[in-house]
Amino acid sequence: MRWKIVECLLESVEKMGQIKVTKAPISGLYIIEPTVHGDNRGYFVETYNQNDMKESGLDMVFVQDNQSMSTKGVLRGLHFQKKYPQGKLVRVIQGKVFDVAVDLRSDSKTYGQWFGVELSEKNNKQFYISEGFAHGYLVLSDVAKFCYKVTDFYHPGDEGGVAWNDPDIGINWPKLKGDYKGSASAKGYVVDGIPLNLSDKDQKWLKLKDTFRF
Repeated sequence: MRWKIVECLLESVEKMGQIKVTKAPISGLYIIEPTVHGDNRGYFVETYNQNDMKESGLDMVFVQDNQSMSTKGVLRGLHFQKKYPQGKLVRVIQGKVFDVAVDLRSDSKTYGQWFGVELSEKNNKQFYISEGFAHGYLVLSDVAKFCYKVTDFYHPGDEGGVAWNDPDIGINWPKLKGDYKGSASAKGYVVDGIPLNLSDKDQKWLKLKDTFRF
């Protein structure tokens, strides 16, 4: 009898659909909210379900999973691949980040516009960014572990980028203070009093008007 009850519960969970997909204001961007099943032992969450995604019109195939760890004040981005563009399904398993996508599709009505969402271990939200966008994130917690699934492999020689602080894009990075001085340099910027931390490469990307378009 006990196993019968468990089987019935599992069947009801399966039929419910475990993933809610919401379209963002910019076409090609989606917020994914998995159902979290919690009790006094902890929780269980189905972080990806191909059938649920297909029902929402997302029929992509992932070929590689990546994970990174960063500390507060680290900003990674804004990145893309030119010949081998990647769709990315991103989430945070520890800490909190502000995740951003910028539309680089030349035929898009929203070219040059951005959309951002806070991802954290508490809200369990995910963000799907289709091909044709630049992507980046700012770490807001002391430590953040960031996971993402991609639709194409990483090609080192194919990487491109856009200046994270381009005023023509105008991303409103939370908790970030500093003044734009004409380049992507991190100098003079702070997050909660901590100096902004970017790679040398990410401080050399050009503005939107001077970069690659899809």
